[in-house]
Amino acid sequence: MANYTAADIKSLREQTGAGMLDVKKALDEADGDQGKAAEILRVKGLKGVTKREGRSASNGLVAAAVEGGVGTMLEINCETDFVAKGAKFGELAERVLGQAVKVGAADPQALLASDLDGKTVQEVLDEANAAIGEKIELRRLARLEGDNVVAYLHKTSPDLPAQIGVLVATAGGDEQVARDVAMHVAAFSPTVLSRDEVDPATVENERRVAEATAKEEGKPEAALPKIVEGRVNSYFKDNVLLEQPFAKDTKKTVGKVAEEGGATVTGFARFKVGV
Repeated sequence: MANYTAADIKSLREQTGAGMLDVKKALDEADGDQGKAAEILRVKGLKGVTKREGRSASNGLVAAAVEGGVGTMLEINCETDFVAKGAKFGELAERVLGQAVKVGAADPQALLASDLDGKTVQEVLDEANAAIGEKIELRRLARLEGDNVVAYLHKTSPDLPAQIGVLVATAGGDEQVARDVAMHVAAFSPTVLSRDEVDPATVENERRVAEATAKEEGKPEAALPKIVEGRVNSYFKDNVLLEQPFAKDTKKTVGKVAEEGGATVTGFARFKVGV
């Protein structure tokens, strides 16, 4: 039997994050040598990364940071909520977020390829994948700049990390206006900032559906243009941030509230884990 103690097992588990049975097997194979055992665990774990590639990583968290008028937000995923709420996963997310802020990454590929303490971020994630035993991936990244940039993180469950994250950037106004808009975005899920950003093909399809529905309902032919326009406008109110009724005062649009606060919303991003 290999020469190692319970303290050795505990130490190696803390070092690698591997399960107790795997640690014991590695120590047996390494004849109690901690360094060799850690290497064995790493090699076996990294071999398992490719096996996990096809598995679904629909849990995780959203993390964000704002520094000097620049906001950075990312979604990092794992397979189970048990891992998502663990300290190691949270520390990993903060480490990757810090790297994104440091290098000014604007897309996941650039961040994954960047050097973090002598390794690429992708290699860091692969090692975490190996240690934790779950597929771990960086899914999305957003970066916004503005006079006022705020990040709002929302927990959908008290025992989980933030599952919804929002960045909002404004020109003019103050931070409170941007924060109010960010909280609205978290609750009402707009898809675009202004109607100019809606794909014309989508608008045309909404018109076709609205007209076909009105005809099916037996609406008078002469009233169709007005009915269709009203229903297309309803689509805009549902999806366009600046045209949505503001959460705190539905008699005003988000655009109007921002205007009254001396601000122009210049951009936003909203992430919900797994969506």
